[in-house]
Amino acid sequence: MASGLVIVADHASNALPAEYGTLGLAAEDLGRHIAYDIGVEPLAEALAARIGCPAVLAGFSRLLIDANRGDDDPTLIMRLSDGAVVPGNAAVDPSERRRRIARFWRPYSDAIGAAVDAGFAAGRPPILVSVHSFTPVWRGRPRPWHCGILWDQDPRLAVALIDRLRADPALVVGDNEPYDGALRGDTMFRHGTSRGLAHAIIEVRQDLIAEATGVAQWAARLAPMLIELAGTTELHDIEMHGSRTGPVPASGSDR
Repeated sequence: MASGLVIVADHASNALPAEYGTLGLAAEDLGRHIAYDIGVEPLAEALAARIGCPAVLAGFSRLLIDANRGDDDPTLIMRLSDGAVVPGNAAVDPSERRRRIARFWRPYSDAIGAAVDAGFAAGRPPILVSVHSFTPVWRGRPRPWHCGILWDQDPRLAVALIDRLRADPALVVGDNEPYDGALRGDTMFRHGTSRGLAHAIIEVRQDLIAEATGVAQWAARLAPMLIELAGTTELHDIEMHGSRTGPVPASGSDR
């Protein structure tokens, strides 16, 4: 793994297996942020192509099961998301929960673990970068940030990214905004914090990457920063940090 980076995208897809239909939702609901992070799939793929690093993308909707939650998280399978009742999740019992974990959540998590293991095997613990997007308006309030960097206790990658992004005066960059990076059991906790890897979540506002032009602009902005940082020796050191326990995300939250 010459690049020393692994890109992950927990909410890249709004796909649902045929047996689940639309979970009882209208087609327009599956095009909203409650089903996936708009713009993230092409952005993650573009970054991986520019950097030359592996990318692991979840191929199922967060409405089926949320890949960015611990397997014991009460919001793992949502019955209500941003005001939308999810009929196909209303009767999910412990058996169905275990089934979805085994069929969807765990293989995705294992794929990330395998990519990380490959980095260790190559003698270079990788840097983890998780790509997400957030809505321009939340509960009637516009969000001023163009992007945000989320992190928990390990500041190494996050602070470096924030500094580089804020060097552009045209950008409003959130530090743990619009969400707090402390979410015990999430993807970055399982594969970053618990293994001592430098990691961060990059959140880009959805209207900025909803079209191909915006995706290309953000890939061109972020890729050189990540390539530069991947060349920093100390970011490949193993450092064990504790984790705060963050608040349970709001219903329908982009996080």
